[in-house]
Amino acid sequence: MRIKAQLYFLAFAWAALVLLTACDRIPQLPKIKTGDVIVAFGDSLTHGNGATEEQAYPAVLGRMINRTVINAGVPGETTAEGLVRLPQVLEKEQPKLVLLCLGGNDMLRRSDAPSIETNLRKMIQAIRTSGASVVLIGVPQPALFSGPPALYEKLADEFKLPYEGEIFNEVLKNPRTKSDAIHANAEGYRLVAERLAELLRKTGAIE
Repeated sequence: MRIKAQLYFLAFAWAALVLLTACDRIPQLPKIKTGDVIVAFGDSLTHGNGATEEQAYPAVLGRMINRTVINAGVPGETTAEGLVRLPQVLEKEQPKLVLLCLGGNDMLRRSDAPSIETNLRKMIQAIRTSGASVVLIGVPQPALFSGPPALYEKLADEFKLPYEGEIFNEVLKNPRTKSDAIHANAEGYRLVAERLAELLRKTGAIE
């Protein structure tokens, strides 16, 4: 009986380990070749307010991973405005991957969470329909900096997306890495680029 109980325990432990590993597994992405285009689509956090164009995270990331990363950030843009602009960007750039980071301006204007979620969902669907993959980047709530709203993680789970939900929250909590209350500085954007490069390696998109 003791041996049988031990076998049951080992089987249960193995099943639990497999389940935990599956839950922690980062969704994988197609390889991003040297000639492929990555589009960073967002607002001022993508544009790089608080730093120069060359210090914005898309430019820094492009140099880190030796890929073309287009900065498609428009300061002040909401998710509703981004949804309208997105098709033109996809048609022009023909990206293999889109780094999607929007929602901060919606929160500053106190837009309701369901509207932000709906607009982001439609953007994710449009990107995938175009043939590109998506990495979702969470934006912290401006008033509290307590992390991004749950809607980001919900969408990442729904669409099985690689998700980076902490880096902007970390950067904007640190006086040394932000230029003002809602924007990073050059050092902050460098940290964002490093975190995204690490995520892309974990997804298999780059080596």
